[in-house]
Amino acid sequence: MSMPSSKQWLISPPAPTEDLRRYRMHPVLAQILYQRGYTDPDSARTFLYADDLSAGSFLNIRGKKPNIDRALSRIRVAIRRRERIAIYGDFDADGVTSSVLMAQTLEALGANYEVYIPLRAEEGYGLNSEALRKLARSGVRLVITVDCGVRAVEEVADGNAAGLDIIITDHHSIGPTIPDAYAVINPKLDDCAYTEDMLAGVGVAYRLAEALLTIDANNRRNGKAAPLVAEDLLDLVAIGTVADLAPMNRSENRALVRRGLRRINQAPRLGLAALAEVAGLTIGQIDAMNIGFTLGPRINAAGRLDTAMTAFDLLASRQDAQALELAQELHTLNTQRQELTRAAQDLVRDRLELEAMDNLPLIFASDASFQPGIVGLVAGRLTEEFFRPTVVMEEGDAESRASCRSIPQFDITQALDQCAGLLVRHGGHAQAAGFTVRNENIDALREQLTRIAREALRGQDLQPTLQIDAELPAEQINIELAEALRDLEPTGHLNPSPVLVTRRLQVLEWRTVGRDDQHLKIKFGRQGGPPIDAIAFRMAEWGPHLGAYVDVAYALEINEWNGARTAQLNVRDLQPVEVAAVEDPLERAINERTFNKRAAQARNGR
Repeated sequence: MSMPSSKQWLISPPAPTEDLRRYRMHPVLAQILYQRGYTDPDSARTFLYADDLSAGSFLNIRGKKPNIDRALSRIRVAIRRRERIAIYGDFDADGVTSSVLMAQTLEALGANYEVYIPLRAEEGYGLNSEALRKLARSGVRLVITVDCGVRAVEEVADGNAAGLDIIITDHHSIGPTIPDAYAVINPKLDDCAYTEDMLAGVGVAYRLAEALLTIDANNRRNGKAAPLVAEDLLDLVAIGTVADLAPMNRSENRALVRRGLRRINQAPRLGLAALAEVAGLTIGQIDAMNIGFTLGPRINAAGRLDTAMTAFDLLASRQDAQALELAQELHTLNTQRQELTRAAQDLVRDRLELEAMDNLPLIFASDASFQPGIVGLVAGRLTEEFFRPTVVMEEGDAESRASCRSIPQFDITQALDQCAGLLVRHGGHAQAAGFTVRNENIDALREQLTRIAREALRGQDLQPTLQIDAELPAEQINIELAEALRDLEPTGHLNPSPVLVTRRLQVLEWRTVGRDDQHLKIKFGRQGGPPIDAIAFRMAEWGPHLGAYVDVAYALEINEWNGARTAQLNVRDLQPVEVAAVEDPLERAINERTFNKRAAQARNGR
C-alpha cells in the first residue's frame, strides 16, 4: 500500500510578541486573530463578540431599497385581502429553513398560505414554469421565493403571464438579466444599499420576516400582538447559515448564528431537539460544527433522496411523537446518502486512475446511476481529494443535471456563464454551482469547461494546501487553550476552526473506527505531559504508515465523557518523521520498542 500524500502546509509566521501582549487574551488566540487580519485589540474583540443585529434590519434602510418597500406593501395587502400566498423554497438546508421561517411568519400574521418545495429528481433546482402555472391554477396570487429565483428570468415571465405576482428573496450570484418580478430582494444587487452582501438565503428571508413582524407589532400596539417575534426564528437562521457555508467572518452572520445557537441550546424547537437526540448530540452543547457536520447533513438528506417536505415537517412540528418519527426518518436517509456517496466516489476514482491527473485541469464525471441528490457531495469529495474543479452529473433521458465544486483558484460560476449558450439553466457561487444541460450538448460543454479551466489554471501549482494558524510545542496542548479557542465560535466558512501544528508527537497506538473502518483513532505520547487522544476522519489509510513519530496538523477540541473534559486533536493532516530525527540513541531505542509493542496491540484489537 502506497504512502498517503500530505498537503502543503502554509504556516503563518508568529506575530510580534509586543503586539500580542496588548490583546490581554491567550497568546495563541491573539496570534490567530492577528494573522487573520485583526491586528489591533479593538477590531479583534469586535469580531469575536459580534452580537448586534440592529444595523442589518431592513426597516433601518427603507426608502433606499424600493424592492423591499414594494415587497412589504404587497405581502401586507395579500394578508389583509386573504389572497392565497405560496412560499416557493429550495430543497437544501438553507431553503428548508427559509421556508419554515417564512411559513411561521405568515401563519403568525394570519395569512392564507401554502409551501411548495420542488422535487430535486423531477424538477431540479429553483423556479420552474409548470409549478408556477399549477400554483396559479390552484388560486395562488402571490409567490414569495426563498433561497432561489434570482436567475429565473424565463420562469418569472411565465409566472407573470399566469397572473402571479412574484417576490424573489435570494442570495445567489446575479445573472446578466434580473427577472421581471414584482420585487427582487438580494443583497448582491448593484442598487442595493444593504451593507452585508454575504447572507445565506435564510438570512435574507429572516430580514424580510423581521420587517413584517415589526410593522405588525407597531400597528398592534393597542391590540393583540402576533404570537411570534423575530428572535423566535433565529434557530432556523443559524442552521441554514452554517449549512449553506455562508462566511463566518462577517459580523452579521456571526451575530445571527451566535444568537441562533443560543436559542437552539436554551429553547430548542421540538424538531431540532428530536434530530439532536437521534444524532447523538446534547442540547446545551451544540455548536456551529455540530450544525455543519451533523444536523445540516440530515436536513439536507431529505431533499437529496426523497422530498424536502419531510425536513420541513420536522422543523415545523408541534408534536413530540411526530418530531421523533421524522427525525429518525432523516437519520435513516442520511445513512443511505453516505453509502451512495461513497459508492459513486469510488466509481469515479476508479475511472480517474486511467487518466493522467497531473495534466487534467478539471474532473467531469457523469453516469446514469448517480442519484441527483448526491452529485454535489461527490463533487466536493473529489475536489478535496484531487484538488481540481469537479463536475459530477446525473445523466437523464433528454436532459442531465450536474453539481460543481471548485478550488479557490477557479470561479466555477463564471466558467458556466461562459458556457451559457450550451446550458438550459445554471447558477451558484464561486466554488459551488449547478446546471442543467441537454444531452446533445454534454460533449461540447465538457470540452469548453476543460479549455476554460486549463487556461485559467495554467502555470499554477495545483497541490492542496492547508493553512496553519500557529505552531506550538506539545506541552502547550491543554484544556485551557481549547477553551480559549472557543471564543472564535461560530466557526465555519472563512472563519475556520484554527489549525495548529505540533512536531514529533510519538505514536503510542492507533486503530480504525467507524463505518467500514474509515476513521483513525490515535493516542499520541509527548514529553512533559500525559498522552493525548486524536481522531482523524476519513484517514484510515494512514494507519500502517504512521511510524514511531509524526508531525500533526489538527484542530483542538474538547472531549466530554462521563463528566471529564479533556483536550482532543481533530487531525487535519499528517507528515511522518524519520526515527533518525530523534537525537538521543537511547531515547530512540526505547521509543521504537514502545511503538512496536503498542502498534501490535492496536492491530490485534487489544
